[in-house]
Amino acid sequence: MTIIRTNAVSERLDGHQFLSLHALESLVAVLPVRDENGMAKIIPFGGETRSLITSQARRRAERTLSREKANAGEGALAGYTMGIRTREWAQLTAEALRGLGWEEQDALPVAKAVLEGVGLKFGDKERTRNLTKVLLFAPEDAGAKLAEYLDANRDDVVSWVGEFEEARKVAETAKAKTKGKKRAAAADEDLLPVEVEESAAETGVPALPKPVRTAVLAALAPRDAIDIALYGRFLAEIADSPNVDGAVMTGPAFTVHAAAQIDDFYSAADDSKIRRKTNALDYLDAAGDDAGAGMTGYQSLISGTFYRHAALDRVQLRVNLMAGGMSAEDADQAAVAAERQFVEAFIDAMPAAKKNTTASTGSLPKLVLAFDGKRPFNYSAVFEDPIDEQAEGGASRVAAEKLLRHHRLVTRKRSDIAGGRVLTYDLGIQDLLDSLTAEGALAAAEADTAEELTNP
Repeated sequence: MTIIRTNAVSERLDGHQFLSLHALESLVAVLPVRDENGMAKIIPFGGETRSLITSQARRRAERTLSREKANAGEGALAGYTMGIRTREWAQLTAEALRGLGWEEQDALPVAKAVLEGVGLKFGDKERTRNLTKVLLFAPEDAGAKLAEYLDANRDDVVSWVGEFEEARKVAETAKAKTKGKKRAAAADEDLLPVEVEESAAETGVPALPKPVRTAVLAALAPRDAIDIALYGRFLAEIADSPNVDGAVMTGPAFTVHAAAQIDDFYSAADDSKIRRKTNALDYLDAAGDDAGAGMTGYQSLISGTFYRHAALDRVQLRVNLMAGGMSAEDADQAAVAAERQFVEAFIDAMPAAKKNTTASTGSLPKLVLAFDGKRPFNYSAVFEDPIDEQAEGGASRVAAEKLLRHHRLVTRKRSDIAGGRVLTYDLGIQDLLDSLTAEGALAAAEADTAEELTNP
């Protein structure tokens, strides 16, 4: 059925299955993403080290921007269901149960037990014991949906939870005794004991009743959540819960020239010390213990012009939406709205690290190129030779000309790609577009708005 459905969608979008997006953006003194040491990320390419903004950081920024707008009733996805990725599903379900009149001492244990019953595991430490060990991407109303079912079937669920908890206590006691015997035997033979994981069947813990399991899986299923259809999800912990192949592909952003970064020394003033110093009665008081900064340190900052790429598989998006229960007509309508929001997020979203001290989230791309094709096209290789600004001039203009001329070359030599649309927010790049148009060297049509970049 899925293959037939995919073929039917492919026929409707013949030649337009993939939307390829490319952007050039210049950022100054920012740190959108950091490594484990708090330093800017880098990658070698073309014989030089380049600054890097990972695809994970880009995707999260785009996904959360789209969700926030939709939930606020704004943008193309206003009114559609969105997802949330969290470890707090037990707490969210318990909160919904409390809203239905359940007591705290009942709500959370029941929510945890049924989630454990489908295969999810919880943390071992005090601060994580109510959090699942993995992040689970599900529709935002999953906790409420699950709570409604549990409340409607309260007697049966609570009865099973009681059996579950009792059997688990017995199993844990037996396991502790077995461990003690193994440790004693190992101590006698100077060996380390082997830990053995026991299955639910081996421990006698009762399986979750099938109707309850079905209800939990239905609540956690992707359903009609648009961002899950766009970005996909993988959930290995629950074998029979559907995974989703995402419709969006995202490449890491990297500088088109050698990396330019500094370790910026900073000092933070202590307001109380400054006030005492300002109000000192004489020189000796002013020069006393209140001298010097309250705190000092270093932070890594980068500057440069970045190339980034993403692609949307329009067929996969529609298939995902139909798999979530939408009709073909509704899936088409939702996919058009999702594409429009995806393009807007590609332009406007920025990873939020250091956003207050660098104002990076206020940036706009210098150039955005969008075109349709029977396959996605990644133009990263255009910038294998790093731009030398001393010899070639400003990186953004040189990069834009390289990118646009390369696109014209590809469209001339391949029949599975369209000329597309190009958008700029930069005066210098606008002059370049005007010049290329006059030469007849611009394969893309110029767009004035983000909406004009899409043509599903």
